[in-house]
Amino acid sequence: MYSYRKMTPAERAEVVAARKAQGWPWHAPPHFDTGVGWYVISAACYEHREVLCTVERLSEFSLALLGGLQGELKAEVQGWVVLPNHYHLLLRTDLDQFRRWIARLHNGKSTQWNREDESPGRRVWFRFSDRWVRSDRHYYASPNYIHWNPVKHGYAERADDWPWSSFHEYLEQVGRDTLVDWWKQYPVRQYGQGWDD
Repeated sequence: MYSYRKMTPAERAEVVAARKAQGWPWHAPPHFDTGVGWYVISAACYEHREVLCTVERLSEFSLALLGGLQGELKAEVQGWVVLPNHYHLLLRTDLDQFRRWIARLHNGKSTQWNREDESPGRRVWFRFSDRWVRSDRHYYASPNYIHWNPVKHGYAERADDWPWSSFHEYLEQVGRDTLVDWWKQYPVRQYGQGWDD
């Protein structure tokens, strides 16, 4: 996501030209609005700063995120994880409605946290990216990737050590043996490569 800053001026010009030619935003994730469907949503704090840096913030944001998705948006959430500097979701929703709703949530939490941290005007979020779920394999590999994320980024030794995730719901509903089978059947491998670097 932030590799642009490491590019030479020529590489940057090439990337921007390619994005312009495709009609994509120059420096933001494109959104391919296919209406209601299954999506993997990823959002990161600006420059991956750890703004959700306390237990209270992680818990509060998780509750606000899930409460709004399942309440106001009536989204079907099948996987989620919230980390100190980004989050991932697997959900069925209307992308256009999600876009408007998440902008309000991001704005409200940014304002709150900037007041708490005495950091007026600080940029907290760097938009979000969406990936339309293209196959059964993509769908079933997504919770594995989402639940593994705290381990991948060094926030936990094991998935069940991280409380801000749907892993515990899966564990309770289907059991550890089934989760192990799913991990073998739908391996993560290079899933999500470059999404939150």
